[in-house]
Amino acid sequence: MSIEFLINCTPQETRIAVVEQGVVQELHVERTASRGIVGNIYLGKVVRVLPGMQSAFIDIGLERTAFLHVADIWSERHNGEAAKPIERILSEGQNLTVQVLKDPIGTKGARLSTQISIAGRMLVYLPQDHHIGISQRIEDEAGREALRERLTRLVPAEEPGGFIVRTMAESAGDDELAADIAYLRKLWGEIQARAVGATPPRLLYEDLNLAQRALRDLVDDDTGRIVIDSRENFHKLSAFAQQYMPKVLPLLGHYTGERPLFDLHSIEDEIQKALGRRVDLKSGGYLIIDQTEAMTTVDVNTGGFVGARNFDDTIFKTNLEAAQSIARQLRLRNLGGIIIIDFIDMETAEHRDMVLEEFRKALARDHTKMSINGFTALGLVEMTRKRTRESLAHLLCEPCPTCDGRGEVKTARTVCYEILRELLREARQFNAREFRVLASPQVIDLFLDEESQALAMLSDFIDKKISLHPEASYTQEQFDIVLL
Repeated sequence: MSIEFLINCTPQETRIAVVEQGVVQELHVERTASRGIVGNIYLGKVVRVLPGMQSAFIDIGLERTAFLHVADIWSERHNGEAAKPIERILSEGQNLTVQVLKDPIGTKGARLSTQISIAGRMLVYLPQDHHIGISQRIEDEAGREALRERLTRLVPAEEPGGFIVRTMAESAGDDELAADIAYLRKLWGEIQARAVGATPPRLLYEDLNLAQRALRDLVDDDTGRIVIDSRENFHKLSAFAQQYMPKVLPLLGHYTGERPLFDLHSIEDEIQKALGRRVDLKSGGYLIIDQTEAMTTVDVNTGGFVGARNFDDTIFKTNLEAAQSIARQLRLRNLGGIIIIDFIDMETAEHRDMVLEEFRKALARDHTKMSINGFTALGLVEMTRKRTRESLAHLLCEPCPTCDGRGEVKTARTVCYEILRELLREARQFNAREFRVLASPQVIDLFLDEESQALAMLSDFIDKKISLHPEASYTQEQFDIVLL
């Protein structure tokens, strides 16, 4: 299966589309203005030590000093000796190499650690440690031990530093692991070289940008080509690949066409579709996808599909097609957390098993860790998908200011009745000569037509004149009452 990476770069953001067999499967977006600093390594200076809080403030060149707690200071302990208090470890004016654990939030500075870790594709390198750890997500005990033995053979005992094996290493060969080890050691050597003779505060290492992370984490043997539409970024990625991933270098290409790269491959249309609730299936059926705070729900409907010989076959074929489409939408929209899928009810267990098997096959192409349960007693499929980054909708959209994210607005009649109640409240509190109602044209039209009698009755009851004024700029729920 040939996979293409289409990379669109502007000074404001980088967007990557992963295309398999001509169909967009994943979208990745990173914006320059909101790029975090987690993972960055700095040479900082201790500004202040606070023994009472067992913490220190470190200047790393940001607007606010960063925060380092004694628990985040790495120290090699022997024979179970107790940790030293921070005032015996740090002193004001001391230079310190630190890594960012949390971005600055509000008035709080970044949180730091002195325990450095550098992530590669298969491994995480721990320069200060001397052991080999296995990710807890690799649950098979025999597999864990086999990975530990393989890595022990690849890492000479006299070499400094330790490693944590990531889940992606489960299917990796020895040559891939060796390449990752060499890449991480080389990177750490460069970081150390930058620190020699440097004056703090100084950025020693910035975590890879989106395009570089895509080359490191996503490109594999199935990748056919990687197209970049920016000359500057093409040269940067080529230099990165030349230094750390020579095998990827022949796949890189610079797009020089006049038509925008994403327009040429209809990626912009796919982005718009991925932000909608409804996903149409080729058969005439459709999906409804709702993303909430607690979970994501997917509802499958037959729609206008009536082409099968009987109703059971219609349902079965719609569910088979939906299984493929849902797997793609989860990747495309980057939906994570708890996901509930409501396939159309099927009478036979055989059909349910076949749909579930088709769904598992479609999900097998997804690199993100997930778990899938079978059909529940209510006929729902429950699954979880690891949250690795913000979903596409959360990244590109915000809650609607008109409906406050509800996805629906009050009817014009509902707003009319709210206005009538508010007029009564105002009349009891203020002795105005006249009340003027400012509202959307839809609400005013209803007052002039079907609700005109209700407005006249209220005017008689409060013995005040009520005038109406349509405001084209108002949303349907918005209104004001002006006292004249």
